Amino acid sequence: MNNSEYVVNTEKAVKYNKWIVALSIIIPIAVAILFGVRIPNVESLWFLPPIYAATNAITAVILILAFLAIKKKNVKRHELLIKIAMILSVLFLVLYVAYHMTSDSTKFGGEGAIKYIYYFILFTHIVLSIIVIPFVLVTYVRGITNDIVRHRKIAKITFPLWLYVAVTGVVVYLLISPYYNF
Repeated sequence: MNNSEYVVNTEKAVKYNKWIVALSIIIPIAVAILFGVRIPNVESLWFLPPIYAATNAITAVILILAFLAIKKKNVKRHELLIKIAMILSVLFLVLYVAYHMTSDSTKFGGEGAIKYIYYFILFTHIVLSIIVIPFVLVTYVRGITNDIVRHRKIAKITFPLWLYVAVTGVVVYLLISPYYNF
């Protein structure tokens, strides 16, 4: 199929733009607020960190599979895998917030070079996890509205950002996991 065969649904895209802007602002603010909220008289959900780290790992694998699917021109598989990656990302977010609403943050106990590596990875992970939200949403909307040329263009940025966030989420967990107090 060449680009002239695609019919872009611009009316639908415009409708989604308001949601993209709203979610790109609301999600990071809500997470920041909820991160500081402690639910009283609720036992710690101490078991969640390895689960949400695994969710990030699975998301990374799904993103790679989605990339490979589209390279093989298997659009339906690509669409399904991207939807799964989005659901996993939302699941991660819910589990992450639930854990932090019931548990104190764990301090990294490493020293020397590993400490600087950990904080660099953590910092870039946090910053890019905020930045990637509008990229994922815009890329998704361009796909579902059949704006394939622009979808491909932004997907070249979204894919590595989203993959980096998913992989570094796992790395952060692996580096801090020895310091959890269970």
